[in-house]
Amino acid sequence: MNPEIKYYLSVFLKRLPLFLFVFVSLTFASLSAAILLPTVYVARATLLVEDAQIPEGLASSTVQVGAAEQLEIFQTRLLTRANLVDIAREYAVFDQGDNLSPDDIVAQMREQTIMRSSTGRNRATLLEVAFEARTAALAANVANEYVTRLLSDSARMRTQVASDTLEFFEQEVDRLGVELEVRSARIVEFQNANSDALPSNLSYRLARQAELQLRLSGLEREQLSLRDQRTRLQQLFQVTGIAEGNGGVQLTPEQRQLADLRRSLSEALAVYSDSNPRVVVLRTRIAALEEDIGIRREEISAPENPEGLTETVVSREATVLDVQLQEIDSLMQYNLEQIAAIREELETLEDSIERTPNNAVALEALDREYNNIQGQYNQAVGRLSAAATGERIEILAKGQRISVIEQAVAPNEPSSPNRPLIAGGGTMAALAIALGLVLMLEMLNKSVRRPMDLTNAFGISPIATVPYIPTSVDRLRKRAITLIILAVFAVGVPAAIYYINLNIYPMDRLVDLVIERLREVGVLDAPPNPQDGIRSATGGAPVGAVGSGASVGPIAPAPGN
Repeated sequence: MNPEIKYYLSVFLKRLPLFLFVFVSLTFASLSAAILLPTVYVARATLLVEDAQIPEGLASSTVQVGAAEQLEIFQTRLLTRANLVDIAREYAVFDQGDNLSPDDIVAQMREQTIMRSSTGRNRATLLEVAFEARTAALAANVANEYVTRLLSDSARMRTQVASDTLEFFEQEVDRLGVELEVRSARIVEFQNANSDALPSNLSYRLARQAELQLRLSGLEREQLSLRDQRTRLQQLFQVTGIAEGNGGVQLTPEQRQLADLRRSLSEALAVYSDSNPRVVVLRTRIAALEEDIGIRREEISAPENPEGLTETVVSREATVLDVQLQEIDSLMQYNLEQIAAIREELETLEDSIERTPNNAVALEALDREYNNIQGQYNQAVGRLSAAATGERIEILAKGQRISVIEQAVAPNEPSSPNRPLIAGGGTMAALAIALGLVLMLEMLNKSVRRPMDLTNAFGISPIATVPYIPTSVDRLRKRAITLIILAVFAVGVPAAIYYINLNIYPMDRLVDLVIERLREVGVLDAPPNPQDGIRSATGGAPVGAVGSGASVGPIAPAPGN
């Protein structure tokens, strides 16, 4: 045999106890893990977020939540503390559920729950809900309970949001309606209080003011004319003794000229002073005519008219003058009353016209508030109609909704652990670790153990080598170490088993669990049914095959036994 191979083989045999110890220990640990790890079943359900069934252009729902955001909200609300504790206790998810605190239950439920969502542009929005449990039925039940609660929460949330939106706009429409009534009442009250100074009838009042001013000017001119006429009648009567306009007596040309000169004098005095040449000329001419008319009156009345006739004519002329003066006074009084009424109305109009700009500003402010609220009211009414349509869509489930594509079913095989992989991988890892440990120890050992080591260390070639001869002390030390290791195994293993049985897990249940796991992986066969060989007294089917609803009594011994 090659000396190198023989050397390495001797080294390996020397380290064989350590190699076996490490390899067996790690292999046992991996096999124990493969056998004792609990079986995990995973049940999965797939959900789809469907778009609204009614086109958006025709009618839209009031619940405007994106699909991805909606799924995130539902996942968060589904995995709340109350839901997880309730589901765990309802389905007895944990064997030691009574001993677990709510915090531990929530933590383990979240750890065993799997939720994955997938979405994207031009892609459907999907949600996968899965749950890991110790049995297939439990995993399916919890996953389906998740789906049921998620669907119920989705429908309830969307319906509630639509109802809240409708209720909000109903309250908003009522509030704005009341505001409109209040603003309308304020406008009516303001218009009633300022009916005489509203901007709507300003043009009428301005036209009325102009008309009254024209009338006032005409009445004032007429009043001046009546006053001049009254004065002229009195002056004419004083000069001629005849009332102007008397149909019984005709005025002479001199009398008419005198009346004209007096009228001209009256007009000139209104403009010029008494020393004005024109005024002086008019007075001179009037005096000359008065003197001439007076002489003629004396000449005519003395020889031809008797005394009684003259007095009668004078009395009649005075009466006519009084009547004319009364008529003129009546007209002047009427004109004065009209002028006073017109001036009073003009003052009222001027006051209302002065107040109109301020009233216009105030009324515009009131109208602006009213129009703003009217716009809000119209907008609220439109949104109320849309909210009512949206609520109807959500009640009939015609909007965006979540539907179940694939319901969770009990899996036929567990998803984990992969016992062959754990056992095989653990064995290979144990072999690699044990070999690596032996190799590392040999590489760290720098002692001289063969002639080649002397040659490599000192550059000499030995003539002969003497092997190491162990002394009795070395043999005793080696035996002591071996005995200590055996004692540790002999005492430590039972002590560890006792500690595990007392404080961690009962050994009888642990053995049953190991046997059950071995049967699950097919290492052990299932135990025979003790009733398989027992037949009924008629020699028919086994007792265990009795149909539903039948009862089986005590089994009687066979005759002749």
